[in-house]
Amino acid sequence: MSSSSVLYDAPGPRAKRLDRIFNVGFSLLLLAGIAYVIVSFYRRGIFDERWAVLWDPPKGQTASDVWRSLWSGLRATLWAALLATPLALVIGSAVAIIRRGVTKRLVTGSATVVTEFARGLPVLMLMFLARFGFQWETLPSVVFGLVVYNAAVVAEILRAGLAALPKGQREAGLSIGLSPMRTTLMIELPQAVRIMLPALVSQIVVLLKDTALGYIVAYPELLRTIKINRDYFGDQYTIPLFVVGATIYILINLAISRLATLIERRLRERGKGGTPPEIGPAGPIPQSGIGGPAREEGARAGDPVFGAKRPVQSHGAPQRRPGETDEDFRRRVGEVDWRRASMRSNTRTGDSEI
Repeated sequence: MSSSSVLYDAPGPRAKRLDRIFNVGFSLLLLAGIAYVIVSFYRRGIFDERWAVLWDPPKGQTASDVWRSLWSGLRATLWAALLATPLALVIGSAVAIIRRGVTKRLVTGSATVVTEFARGLPVLMLMFLARFGFQWETLPSVVFGLVVYNAAVVAEILRAGLAALPKGQREAGLSIGLSPMRTTLMIELPQAVRIMLPALVSQIVVLLKDTALGYIVAYPELLRTIKINRDYFGDQYTIPLFVVGATIYILINLAISRLATLIERRLRERGKGGTPPEIGPAGPIPQSGIGGPAREEGARAGDPVFGAKRPVQSHGAPQRRPGETDEDFRRRVGEVDWRRASMRSNTRTGDSEI
């Protein structure tokens, strides 16, 4: 089977030519925009001695002092994001699983109300609630706002992924005896996570950027650190400091996106790597009638009866010796084998009568 997509045909020469033209055109427009910004800054005198704040700052400070303060703000930003991201993912996944796997209306309705309530509140309002309402410190307040809002968004993302799966996936799990919760956890959730991975990564990027709202509640994150440096050195140093901050945010988000791309590629390769074991005609069903020897392919295929790499221990049904009575035969082979032989004999008799 070809590795190309079945959703659309492979592009032809004309489509490839148009694609190259559009790529070149958009690249030129992007370069033109960057050149316009640079020229505009140059005419306004932006590229002057103010950039020396990064390597030779005024007021008796050193470059080490400036970069150390920026590193302190970056560390606070990353710490808040590292605390909030796993909590938001876990809580959001739990809410999505409850809404999908639980059959009681009261539970699913409560989860829906909580999700909509948390998703409708601004992140900054949640931070204010924790900081001034609960009287928490700045870090717990920032983490609380990020977790509550982003957990609700993650729950909606996963719910959309679960709803996008074919109905046959859920019906298959229920038909083999799995409960709705086990069907959601074992069959649907892994597929939904793989489908919605780009949206989850985008939400993690949003969470990281929302840590900048922490400066309003006096959390010493990167943006607040930049603002403190600007206030100390003067307004003329605003652009250099904020360009450094924007570059740091962009690099971190690019790293997160790159990591997500590697994870998605690994999941895709793992999904294509192996083929499921063949269970059926090559499985533990006897090939010579009831009680006959099972084929060895069943044991090698990893079927649930024999198990992978477990030697076959089934044997053919015992045969009656010439002139042997029923009592002697039964005493010689035992009760179980005698019943197997009798069942096989009755089956053959029925086949011949048909």
